[in-house]
Amino acid sequence: MSSTQKSSSLDELRNIRLSKLELLKKAGMEAYPAKVPRDFCLADARANFSKNVDKTFSLAGRVIAIRGQGAILFVVLDDGKATFQAVIKKDSLVGTEPAMNFDFFTSVVDIGDIISVTGTFFTTQRGEQSILVTSWTMASKSLLPLPEKWHGITDPDEKLRKRYLDFIMDSEVRDIFYKKAKFWDVTRTFMKDHGFLEVETPTLELTTGGAEATPFKTHHNDFDLDVFLRISVGELWQKRLMAGGFPKTFEIGRVYRNEGSSPEHAQEFTNMEFYWSYADYEDGMKFVVEMYRKIAEEVFGTTKFVSNGLSFDLADEWKRIDYKDEILKQTGLDILKADEGDMKKKLKELGVKYEGDNKERLTDSLWKYCRKQIAGPAFLVNHPVLVAPLAKSVIDVAGNVKPFVQMFQPIIAGSEVGRGYSELNDPIDQLARFKEQEKLLKKGDTEAMMSDDEFVEMLEHGMPPACGWGHGERLFAILAGKTLRETQLFPLMKPRN
Repeated sequence: MSSTQKSSSLDELRNIRLSKLELLKKAGMEAYPAKVPRDFCLADARANFSKNVDKTFSLAGRVIAIRGQGAILFVVLDDGKATFQAVIKKDSLVGTEPAMNFDFFTSVVDIGDIISVTGTFFTTQRGEQSILVTSWTMASKSLLPLPEKWHGITDPDEKLRKRYLDFIMDSEVRDIFYKKAKFWDVTRTFMKDHGFLEVETPTLELTTGGAEATPFKTHHNDFDLDVFLRISVGELWQKRLMAGGFPKTFEIGRVYRNEGSSPEHAQEFTNMEFYWSYADYEDGMKFVVEMYRKIAEEVFGTTKFVSNGLSFDLADEWKRIDYKDEILKQTGLDILKADEGDMKKKLKELGVKYEGDNKERLTDSLWKYCRKQIAGPAFLVNHPVLVAPLAKSVIDVAGNVKPFVQMFQPIIAGSEVGRGYSELNDPIDQLARFKEQEKLLKKGDTEAMMSDDEFVEMLEHGMPPACGWGHGERLFAILAGKTLRETQLFPLMKPRN
């Protein structure tokens, strides 16, 4: 069916329902009342059914199915948490007004309508918990039909654009978001149980920090200056808190990155970040393993998963993967010796599309190619200094500064699902790294980190050694076996022409 035919068909169905709306009005029944009778949600009606048989109650929900046999109708109601069967008999409706007439019900009620029914609980001959309806009222008359029952919405774009219809038709999709809420509840409880203070830091910033991403810019009218939506959950602010005497803090909040959309990327999403004074990245790795296993067990009831075609068990030992060695093993390229030309040649040879032509972006593109086949669980370690401007350098037993940092990233199902490091608290080193990032910005690298002189000033007053960490919605998506956009209630969609 063409889009024009589909639109014409919908118009016809809408006109039919509009005529039913007029019938409701003529009968004196409100089509969109402020409130309707309702004693239980449908889940509670089921849970308390046995002790309430033969008692009179009111239930409400969306009509998702109607089947009839002469003078009897079986109507299935759904309120988002459960379904319940309403049985309407021609001789069970009481009263003489038209609205109580069996034929009136059949002439005005459609699948998709939200109704309230009053009656007595009973069990059908087939053993189905039901309510025998003695009266009913409309709660919300639907003017457009639901998608076809057995297939729901099949167009991936339409599923995200009209999310509410997908939720109505597919309870498993709704269940994802109950799990996602629990995912953050478990995370929050875990942090508090380990003595971390929940904080709130600014989402509007003069300079963005804590991650490498292109920010969104907006304008502050009162101050008459441009500001940025944050790209991390207050990393540089939480470090200020550590300097101010708050030893363990965390925040769960929204971040904004002006980057492309993909199964693993979105422009707006939720992250959690914590900062832990007097801990280092070794402490952080132990803590994260415990936290991830707790999340998996509490939210999903297992530590075993299959995602992106790869299987992994978070209860297994988490091996460590060396950043440079893994790229060398998979591509034959030594990133510490290779120049930009070598990297571009290798990426072209591998068929990898990349953005940016400086060494930092090219190095990151090579790693992203390599990670796709790693099932995990594992920690990626020994990142080059240039890809981690806020992390402490590794120092060997002889006191030599190595060209990589004390950073760790969990890798599961071929994806990075978090990032942490021993935080850089040397103000001189930090300023030098900011200067390097400034050079990248001036050369057009929009993802390079902005310099923050006030942050450096804070470091000069002294910030304790610390471990910092962040994870977000991507972890949930991987554990749920979904793309990131599928696990967002309302992902940003490009308007239709």
